[in-house]
Amino acid sequence: MVKHIVMWKLKEFAAGADKKANAIQMKKRLEALQGVVPGAYKMEVGINYNPGGYDVVLYSEFNDHDALEGYQVHPEHIRVQEFIREVTMTRVVADYMV
Repeated sequence: MVKHIVMWKLKEFAAGADKKANAIQMKKRLEALQGVVPGAYKMEVGINYNPGGYDVVLYSEFNDHDALEGYQVHPEHIRVQEFIREVTMTRVVADYMV
């Protein structure tokens, strides 16, 4: 199993909406990928209420490394990624096998 964790800091205003609205939209779009992308069996998205940290975090689990690689190039993920890139400033990621 591979765990994929990503955290983002959002812009105060982007894509015609404020940070809070964009965080909600990111959560909705990312969670919609579960069951669509083969091998992605857990997609959990949190909106941080701690003002000193990152704004949105994704915790996801994949069957294996190949499933994570497939997720990265899946057309639905790419669509979500385009929105995320528009509304975020910073991203950190960690992938590890268990």
